[in-house]
This record gives sequence, C-alpha cells and structure tokens, in this order.
Amino acid sequence: MIFIPFYIIVYRAPTNKTIIQKITPFLWFDNNAEKAAKSYISIFKNSKIIDIAHYGESTTEASGRLEGTVMTVTFELEGQQFMALNGGPVFKFSPAISFLVNCETQEELDDLWEKLSEGGEKEQCGWLKDRFGVSWQIVPNVLSDMLQDKDAKKSESAGGITSNEENRHTRLEKGIRGVIEHHEKIKTTGATVSRQLHCRAQR
Repeated sequence: MIFIPFYIIVYRAPTNKTIIQKITPFLWFDNNAEKAAKSYISIFKNSKIIDIAHYGESTTEASGRLEGTVMTVTFELEGQQFMALNGGPVFKFSPAISFLVNCETQEELDDLWEKLSEGGEKEQCGWLKDRFGVSWQIVPNVLSDMLQDKDAKKSESAGGITSNEENRHTRLEKGIRGVIEHHEKIKTTGATVSRQLHCRAQR
C-alpha cells in the first residue's frame, strides 16, 4: 500500500513553479494539506501559497484519490519553502521532527505559541503540537547563545549532580534575563524563559 504514494511523489512533486531552495521540508498529510498550509500562512508573516497541484487522471488511477482534489501544496513561511502532500493515512507526524522558531520579542513568542497550539497540545520546554499533529518549538532567539556560554555552564558548587544542575539552571536564567533586559528584546514578564531553561538546563 505504501508504494503508490511514493510513486505519486516522484511523479508529480515538481510543480509549474520554479523551486530554487535546495532542501525543502515535505509534510505528509492525510487529506488536509491545503487547510494546514492556509492555517500556517495566516499565522506567520511574510508567508504565501506558491502552488497547488491537483490529482489528474493518471495519478488518480495510481493512488485511488478523487480526480481534481488537492494533491500537493507548495507554500512559504518567513522565506522558508515547504511542500505538503495529501497522501492518505499511511504515515503520521511525530515529535522526532519539529520546527524550531526563534522569536525576537515576547509578544511574537506569545502570539505564535497561542495560535499554533490552538486545537493542538501545549507541551513542556517550549514544545507544542498543532491541530494537524505537526510539532513546533517556540523559543526566544537569545536562548541558544546563553546555553552555549561556557561561563554560564560552570557549576558554582562542588556538590553532587543535582546541586550542579540546579546551579547551572540558576546561572543560565540570571544570565539570559540579564541579556534580554539589556537589549530590551524580550520582556521577561511571562514564564517562557523559565520554561525553556527548566528543560534545557537539565541536558
């Protein structure tokens, strides 16, 4: 059963629009690829539908899908191109692959968090699953730099592992709050930074 959808991908993945992006995330949906794409472009700025391809006579015979229904949707989010396929209920999304979104401000972060998680699931550490089953990580853009800061990772205690991790978390949170407040990029009135650090500081 799974060989037919793969045939369709090879046969019709190229659209009548030129795609110059070398690597494009390809999302396999059951039958709501267009609905998902339109939802995403309504959430992210600088986004658009590039192309919608429909099942034709030959692909309908091979796939068992109705002729004229949407097969693939090529769309763009913040300059990143994606392709979505209505391939049937063969595969499901998994948190093993997620899209990490770096946010400049707390307002942007909260907005994306609420809109993407609507109808889905809010999870820990900035992770969420949207209503289509796709996983996302919504994070402040300074988080990665702080987590890679060697000084911030130094333990202030010679105690055990638990003590070291607790101190690491404290230093990271203080450090990132300082950077954020200094640059006035993200106001730390929410729990976003703490949520991110709580998980990542344990790694």
